[in-house]
Amino acid sequence: MSPRKPDPESGFCRDCLSPQREQARRCDACGSPRLARHAELYRLAIAHVDCDAFYAAIEKRDRPELKDRPVIVGGGKRGVVATACYIARIRGVRSAMPMFKALDACPDAVVIKPDMEKYVAVGREVRAMMLALTPMVQPISIDEAFLDLSGTQRLHGEPPALVLARFAAAVEKEIGITVSVGLSYCKFLAKVASDLRKPRGFSVIGEAEAVSFLADQKVTLIWGVGKAFAATLERDGIRTIGQLQRMERTELMRRYGTMGDRLYHLSRGEDERQVRPEREAKSVSAETTFDTDLAASADLVPVLRALSEKVSARLKKSGIAGRTIVLKLKTADFRIRTRNRQLADPTQLADRIFGTGRELLAKEADGTRYRLLGIGVSDLSDPAKADPPDLIDMQARKRALAEGAMDSLRLKFGRGAVETGYTFGKGRNAHPREDVD
Repeated sequence: MSPRKPDPESGFCRDCLSPQREQARRCDACGSPRLARHAELYRLAIAHVDCDAFYAAIEKRDRPELKDRPVIVGGGKRGVVATACYIARIRGVRSAMPMFKALDACPDAVVIKPDMEKYVAVGREVRAMMLALTPMVQPISIDEAFLDLSGTQRLHGEPPALVLARFAAAVEKEIGITVSVGLSYCKFLAKVASDLRKPRGFSVIGEAEAVSFLADQKVTLIWGVGKAFAATLERDGIRTIGQLQRMERTELMRRYGTMGDRLYHLSRGEDERQVRPEREAKSVSAETTFDTDLAASADLVPVLRALSEKVSARLKKSGIAGRTIVLKLKTADFRIRTRNRQLADPTQLADRIFGTGRELLAKEADGTRYRLLGIGVSDLSDPAKADPPDLIDMQARKRALAEGAMDSLRLKFGRGAVETGYTFGKGRNAHPREDVD
């Protein structure tokens, strides 16, 4: 017998997933007030899924005694907030806020250093559960992605809205963290919807209501309108999306060029971007914010070596290599310096990454005090042609073999099993972050 066709006006319970009576305020079956209803509920298939306070949620999962405590994941006093739980956010803590300001706002917060390996592992678990719903998954970061569930109803036996609600419940039960879901007909509004009722949100923005919903929103809701461009619009007297809706496309393009075209379409809920499956990484990098500013090469080089080893490990694990080495420095007054050098061949080796980075660093170690150091590899490619024998540097082969032996020991006994003379007991006043762009 085929399942009863769901009624969008009645909707379903997000906790037990049972269908509801049209006017019910609580679930008929379990009494939950978390009901999903919308006139277009069962016609929409584009979703944005965002893990709630991802790093902090994982730490609370692993340390239940922190459940009711404000938690900040980030660096030391000189670092920044990577994320904060919702208790800390209520107190005014925000991502990317300097740590000293965060602790001023929430002095009783529990501060935890980031554990990126753990977070990446959990992110992959969530990603795998997404891919079980549809192959059309476009990751945006470690903890969020767009999904297109068009045409999956026959596979799952129920519409995308129910599939997504079931997915959210499964993530909470099986992984121990929560997600917020935005459902719409386009990527722009799916992303907007996922932010509406965090945490554990499930919000729907349909096509019929898009223009009226957007009219009262601030222009900063539109993707690409940051502080600087919002200030430009403010000077022109434009503060709300409704004002953009009343302007002609030609006028917006005359004033703001290609961005004006984007403003015209997105302000009307028009977004033709498709959900594109897993994009290729453009770079792999690791960076560190120091507890105290560093200037001497003797202090910076050990940190550079440790970061180079992290980048190398990630390249090897991902089965990719890179040809361009990028050094990143941030001065004490927050000015960023980037230097890069292209290698003759792609590399995965920490030795080559470090050696090139060290040469770039030597020119910058001029007495300037730095609060951040990073090293990365871009120009990514298949590792088949990486690190050929060096006919000039005869010791390079020996170092590569030694590095392979170190990798094997670390794989068996952990990263701390083997350290080089550069990193042994050094570089401890930093808080590393690993990035894949």
